[in-house]
Amino acid sequence: MNPSLTGGRPALAEDRELVPHVAAAVRAAGARMVERFSTSPRLAGRDEVVAGIYANDAASLEILKPALTRIRPDVGWVDDELESGVLPDGEWWVTDPVEGNINHVHGMTDWGVTATLVRDNVPVVTAVHLPLLDDTYTAVLGGGALLNGTPLRHSPKAAIDGALVGTGQAAPGESAETFVRIGASVTAMLNAAMVIRVSVPATLQLIQIAAGRMDVFWQFSQVRSGLLAGALLVTEAGGVVSDTRGRPWSLDSDDFLAATPTLHAAAVQTLSAIT
Repeated sequence: MNPSLTGGRPALAEDRELVPHVAAAVRAAGARMVERFSTSPRLAGRDEVVAGIYANDAASLEILKPALTRIRPDVGWVDDELESGVLPDGEWWVTDPVEGNINHVHGMTDWGVTATLVRDNVPVVTAVHLPLLDDTYTAVLGGGALLNGTPLRHSPKAAIDGALVGTGQAAPGESAETFVRIGASVTAMLNAAMVIRVSVPATLQLIQIAAGRMDVFWQFSQVRSGLLAGALLVTEAGGVVSDTRGRPWSLDSDDFLAATPTLHAAAVQTLSAIT
């Protein structure tokens, strides 16, 4: 993230006090989604998939939105989880009521619930809950990143040829140009890294970087709700977030890169040639 955007942290103590309340909100929404989860879906086509996604979002938001509003009644709310770009100044809740919803409706386990408090376009508090694992990741700007209360730290990998890296599309219906860039980047990283994952959602790869299980993640284009929580977790775990050319990342960046400090330069070298 752009260091110039973070400034001082006079609100650090107050933001820390929000963490257990935000974590409780995503856990409560997650419990609702466990009730709706089945490993034996019967989806006949795209229309049923889309209907299931919308129904899941609505069920989660019934719990998540009132809970977060009680915590901070004057904070704005981003209704469209697929929005991108810069927010108006002030405080906003950016959430994904079912991050990895496409996985949930297909009976796969890679999904969770996220909520991030964004202040003047900088994420300052986040909580990500994975209900099926009963894991809750939290972070506060300037206050560190935790998994179930235990501090997180990035991987100590020394070279990219031993790295586990990943990417994925930001949303359905990306442009043809973006698909070409994704394909070219996968080929480039297959030649540079040890193993590559191509999957969704982004947050579930970013928490692996924060936890030291993965080493690099990148994405062309962006959706706010898929990156803000993970960006804060990675940076607070000691990692680096930028665009794919190594420039400071912000909500108006064209693409996104998260990596360990040791591997960031090699990742930029590999990805910056993708046009």
